[in-house]
Amino acid sequence: MTPELPLGKPTRYPEVYDAGLLYPVDRAPQRRALSLETLPFTGVDRWTAWELAWLDASGRPQAAIAQFDVPCTSPRIVESKSVKLWLASLYNERFASTGAVREVLASALNEAIGAIAVVRIDLAIDWPRYARQAPEGVSIDDEIPLAFPSAPDASLLRASGRPVVETLVAETFRSVCPVTGQPDYATVTVRYAGPSLDRASLAAYLFGFRRHPGFHEDCAERIFVDITRACAPARLAVETSFTRRGGIDIRPFRTSDASFGAPLAPGLRL
Repeated sequence: MTPELPLGKPTRYPEVYDAGLLYPVDRAPQRRALSLETLPFTGVDRWTAWELAWLDASGRPQAAIAQFDVPCTSPRIVESKSVKLWLASLYNERFASTGAVREVLASALNEAIGAIAVVRIDLAIDWPRYARQAPEGVSIDDEIPLAFPSAPDASLLRASGRPVVETLVAETFRSVCPVTGQPDYATVTVRYAGPSLDRASLAAYLFGFRRHPGFHEDCAERIFVDITRACAPARLAVETSFTRRGGIDIRPFRTSDASFGAPLAPGLRL
């Protein structure tokens, strides 16, 4: 008997716009797991949705890229597949202007996350601003990890010596979606000022996420908190730039100082 393929399962896409498709997820449980009573960081989760379509007032199709900046202080995030379905529900709706689309999206997203998100929509003429750029910093991908843990282990992290200011980059980061079990890949950028981080120990620590089930935002916050507690940098900024999946990429950014490694439009650059 031929085994049933796990592919080709249909997903029912909506025929009319439905803000109720957004599925909120509370941030609090993961932050309790990190023993965070108050947030030691500021930052934003930048969502870029590459597949947005609707009809203009005359019925002509429109295509755009949408970008959402969700503050890290919001009580909730939204599950990524629900965002895809929510945006897909716009395709047959008519709008008088791009601004009208933005207002509809902002209203629904703000309600779902319990905060005010910055929403931007760009038509084709402005798409070059989204061109991917190579991360700036020193790569640690050639470092041989001190260990190969099966889960994130902050005890592996080491820092010593004279204070430095540097940016370290790992483009081989992998974690697992806690909802679907699918792998998620990212570029992790760590900018800090303080005792020099041992690169082999950082490589080992990041290796431990390869089977770790965590939302993108949770992974960024765990990395930030673990480095802060283990290495005590004077200043720290962490960005996890996850590869696009389902037409959406997510780039959580956390920093101890709003002026340190601040995000620059259109991407979050440290």
